Amino acid sequence: MKKRRLSKSQCVCIALLWGALCYLVLAGARRIDGPVILMLLLSGALVFIPVIKSLRG
Repeated sequence: MKKRRLSKSQCVCIALLWGALCYLVLAGARRIDGPVILMLLLSGALVFIPVIKSLRG
């Protein structure tokens, strides 16, 4: 079964929702330390790798 590509508006919506989630995490964190930064980097990779692949191909 072939996957459908994401539209540009879906990619923008996903990126904005990820940004809002990052803001909530950073605003609510008592201190910004290694695990918080690592979690944000990993979540960014999980969000943006499929988005970039969908926009390219």
